[in-house]
Amino acid sequence: MSELGLKETMSTMTTLTLCMARHGETDWNAENRIQGQLDIPLNSRGQEQAKALSSVLASMHFDAIYSSDLSRASVTAAAIADQLGLELNINPALRERHYGSFQGLTYAEVGRKTPEGLKRFLARELEYDMEGGESLNTLWSRCVTALGDLARAHPNQTVLVVSHGAVLDTVYRYLVGHALDAPRSVTTPNCALNWMSCRDGAWKLDVWGEVSHVADALDALPE
Repeated sequence: MSELGLKETMSTMTTLTLCMARHGETDWNAENRIQGQLDIPLNSRGQEQAKALSSVLASMHFDAIYSSDLSRASVTAAAIADQLGLELNINPALRERHYGSFQGLTYAEVGRKTPEGLKRFLARELEYDMEGGESLNTLWSRCVTALGDLARAHPNQTVLVVSHGAVLDTVYRYLVGHALDAPRSVTTPNCALNWMSCRDGAWKLDVWGEVSHVADALDALPE
């Protein structure tokens, strides 16, 4: 390829830089109770985490901010949007997985109520929907579609997304090629930052599970 042709090709390349964060803590997180798409609010620690995260991100540049429509995510994201002076975009495609009949229960309670269902869930059966919830295959399609939509909507921009644990785990699997039915290999802490990029449709994981900044910011908050 000629030098001119190379320059022309490079000029048409588009890159999205995407930062995804999980929402702040809720009481149900602390209880290990399954929230799914039930709208559980942030607890006091979660509110502090959101404040700390917004303080950390205030010095960074973002072109747009998106959030799940569930309040634990949208309240976390709103604190950041206020700091950055950006409009918050609400997108239901970013909401948590629907856990069907498991929602509202702890895993111990699920095991007592429906031991066979818990066994199928823990085996990560791809089409198991927990009696009216969302299967892993359906969740995968939703997450991958949402990523593609963001890349097309924001070429050569930097975008922040606040979402949920199952969404983040699915995105991680997509980025690194980790099988959907394999056990989890990473954690998704509340308010951790996860950085990725998409260059002309090809996604790459850059950083996963940044948490030190949140701990530092939380320590700096007044009592």
